Amino acid sequence: MSGYTEEYIRQKLIEKLEATHVEVVDESDGCGGKFRVVVVSTQFQGKPLLQRHRLVNAALEEELKTIHAFSQKTYTPEQWAGEAGP
Repeated sequence: MSGYTEEYIRQKLIEKLEATHVEVVDESDGCGGKFRVVVVSTQFQGKPLLQRHRLVNAALEEELKTIHAFSQKTYTPEQWAGEAGP
């Protein structure tokens, strides 16, 4: 059990990545050990997927030591606008 909450993870990603949109879902029935996130940030501009994921992992470096499952989707604001549709 990591003890981290959806809101804690969301705020940390907003702060560290200057994210404009963050969705966090705790998929561990509340124990904080398994999260799925969507992150939209201008810091992802011009970066391949692996570099984007490394930025997210670096932002949550301490937290990921106790979180046992973590999946992420990363978008630039332009990509997110296209993904979300009109």
